[in-house]
Amino acid sequence: MRQPLNRRAILAGLGMAGLQTYAPRAQAAAHQPAYLAPVRADPGRIRRITVCARPFRAAGPRLEVETVGDKRVVHNYGHGGSGWSLSWGSASLARGLALEGGTPRCAVIGCGIIGLTSALKILRSGVATTIYAAERAPFTRSVRATGVWSPDSRLAASDAVAPGFAARWEAMARDSMEEHRTFVGSPGYPVNVMDMYTLRAFADQQQAVGPYPSPGRIPFVSYAERVAGLRSIARPLSRSEHRFPVASASVTARMTFDVMTYADQLMDTFQREGGVIVTRRFNHPGELSELTEPVVVNCTGYGARALFGDLSLVPVRGQVAWLPAQPEVNYALIYNAVIMLPRSQGILVQALGPSQMVGYGLDDETPDWSEAASAVGMISTLFA
Repeated sequence: MRQPLNRRAILAGLGMAGLQTYAPRAQAAAHQPAYLAPVRADPGRIRRITVCARPFRAAGPRLEVETVGDKRVVHNYGHGGSGWSLSWGSASLARGLALEGGTPRCAVIGCGIIGLTSALKILRSGVATTIYAAERAPFTRSVRATGVWSPDSRLAASDAVAPGFAARWEAMARDSMEEHRTFVGSPGYPVNVMDMYTLRAFADQQQAVGPYPSPGRIPFVSYAERVAGLRSIARPLSRSEHRFPVASASVTARMTFDVMTYADQLMDTFQREGGVIVTRRFNHPGELSELTEPVVVNCTGYGARALFGDLSLVPVRGQVAWLPAQPEVNYALIYNAVIMLPRSQGILVQALGPSQMVGYGLDDETPDWSEAASAVGMISTLFA
């Protein structure tokens, strides 16, 4: 059973519930620079690099039913860079499709965040549920994600979505936010609300790490206005309120995920509540006939391109450099298109690039040391 929320966690959760009620630390001490522990950002301290191919579909996440042999297959994949953010809402929709007509048993393929949340939703509906997966955390692509609540990040193309998609997305985003809030204050803080500083460089400073290959431009959807009440409003900081060597700065409260801790808790919860996880790799849809469950929920993410031949899936490469953990660093920042985010496992540094097109179409998950070193080097200039 999850431990009761402490006072700090309750306040943080309320802050996300009503944006006007949450005051970032810098505002609480108006006109006084907030003390921020410096990040030891030295490329020589990079201890590992992780790479993830995000599963983008121009039409948005695939949530539909298909008959494969004697199985009713529910597809739930293709969330781009919004898998963690939309996971619970997407799982609710998948559960509804899976349980139409009733079923005593259900299989879920995939043990990433979409698979875990879908399996939990189905299990809690009273249906015996088994997850079949070739990999579990910490080896799934899900745990290589950035870990910031960004429900419309590389989600879909505005000229390819179906009518009504925006409304369905909003329902998923709101449903997911409610579920995420219940984890604030859980052991290990899998979900947290922290100050995020957005910093703008002086005109003569480098503007971004790069260059990056770009295939053109995709008109990604942007639905921020539909969930304005779920997002904190950024507050500009005067020069006297921060010590960063930049032209301008702002601060906002952002929900973040410690994805490894979160995934571990979800796996543990699923199994404690009676769910079963079986290690198995599927190479062809025909192999589903070997399962005893009449309903299968496909949560294989980018893996669905090979397994089900979905060529509409486009990889979007994202790379993270990891520095040793610094428990005293309790804030995040974005500077020159590079994000720094603290987690229990270490300090995450990722080059976002000047546009969302960075990494689009690239499925190479080989770590790039020069990219990692450049990103960490960019953050180091803030604490020289």
